[in-house]
Amino acid sequence: MTPFGEKLRALRAERGVSQKAMAEAIGVSAAYLSALEHGRRGAPTWTLIQKIIGYFNIIWDDAEDLARLAESSHPRVRIDTSGLSPAATELANLLAESIERLDEEQLRRLSTSIREALGRPL
Repeated sequence: MTPFGEKLRALRAERGVSQKAMAEAIGVSAAYLSALEHGRRGAPTWTLIQKIIGYFNIIWDDAEDLARLAESSHPRVRIDTSGLSPAATELANLLAESIERLDEEQLRRLSTSIREALGRPL
């Protein structure tokens, strides 16, 4: 499941909305919505994000958070380190070969450390 899929599922659960009802309302299939929630589809288009924001009547700050989650929810990531330092290549390869062995707490700590290093909001 992607961060966006997790949030989408939580929004539906909070409001008691089925995948089928939501899919009909925003003009996609229930199968697509399920795949989006489970991370079997890439990040949604900006148009679909806008439909979801409208469907749930999400306010500005929360809408921005949802859009940010969508941007960081590509289930198949490709990192091109050509032209970067050997340390960057090592880090990318280390993550690629071992990320599945990290538990949720370890993943959160690493994400927090990287966000802090980049000056991004937590």
